[in-house]
Amino acid sequence: MKSPICEMLGIDFPLLAFSHCRDVVAAVSRAGGFGVLGATGHTLESLEMELAWIDAHVDGKPYGLDVLIPENLATGGAKGLTRASIMDKVPLEHREFVGKLAQKHHFTMPEERANSDAPAPFDPNLALEMLNVAFRHPIKLIANALGVPPQAMIDMGRERGVPVAALVGAKEHAIRQVEAGVDILVVQGGEAGGHCGEVSTMVLVPEVIRALEARGQRVPVLAAGGIMTGGQMAASMAMGADGVWTGSVWLATPESECSDVFREKMVEASSRDTVRSKSRTGKPSRQLRSAWTDAWEGPESPGPLPMPYQSLISEPAIRACDVAAQKGDPAAREMVTYFVGQGVGLVDQVRPAGQVVQDFKMEFAEAVERMTNLIGD
Repeated sequence: MKSPICEMLGIDFPLLAFSHCRDVVAAVSRAGGFGVLGATGHTLESLEMELAWIDAHVDGKPYGLDVLIPENLATGGAKGLTRASIMDKVPLEHREFVGKLAQKHHFTMPEERANSDAPAPFDPNLALEMLNVAFRHPIKLIANALGVPPQAMIDMGRERGVPVAALVGAKEHAIRQVEAGVDILVVQGGEAGGHCGEVSTMVLVPEVIRALEARGQRVPVLAAGGIMTGGQMAASMAMGADGVWTGSVWLATPESECSDVFREKMVEASSRDTVRSKSRTGKPSRQLRSAWTDAWEGPESPGPLPMPYQSLISEPAIRACDVAAQKGDPAAREMVTYFVGQGVGLVDQVRPAGQVVQDFKMEFAEAVERMTNLIGD
């Protein structure tokens, strides 16, 4: 395929797969796509272990790393912050609210002292240190979400000849990213799982491409948001995208980091069963609707805290209810949620990651053939 993404990344099929699971990353790259490991949540030591494992299991195929360096944090990006040092800023009413949810849905919150010395969530300084770890490995892409990457990140990529990608959810964001020196844009519509904007993928992709071409600033574009099939990939490229960035589709694989309970809920869900909510991180992110998201929108809710404080109470609670749900508790199962896009309505079974890549290739080819036949007629 003659996509500039293929040439930049050394791949034959421009299907990029974001995942927090090393098994998915390796499986996708081995199958001819391009796996991207999400580094958020790792320590420097655990990231080193994950990347070494990928190196040993990717058969020499290329892969990349995604970090999350928000431009705007309530903590101002101060250095040296730990979970313990910012936990005392979480209001008592928020702790009590989560405590009531735990009692109602039969899960036990871990003690706050656990991991209290760990870095604060979304620490931008830790993310830059992670890039130093990553560059000890043969990564071929670094990507950032939630704003323009810091200049240090762009410089790291330039010095090592590694493209820097950034996620955008609006035309204005795309222009800022290109002016900052980003090499690849991941143009992500509101259908996407995780942090996303409100404009749909089908509208946003051509809007961004037109805006960049009018300014003479065209860079490779990856379409993202709700893309779960090769047919959607072909449609995205027909709009001018150079490939696709996918995430939610890999959650419905046995290799993913998700629990069996969440995968079951994915298969059961329709495209209307997701919601954009601040209840997970403090910024709007799309996730599976559950008793957790409903509670934070309800009349008794104290309202989500800004990033990174909301994560201090949400992450332990969601992990705890997942554990209880896996033991068969139906009340805990009501609470189980995870970041997932509206494409969840297209999930009807759990498939191995390598099979998903092959299905993408087949569906893509079939879609191109249909379009070719239409032109021929």
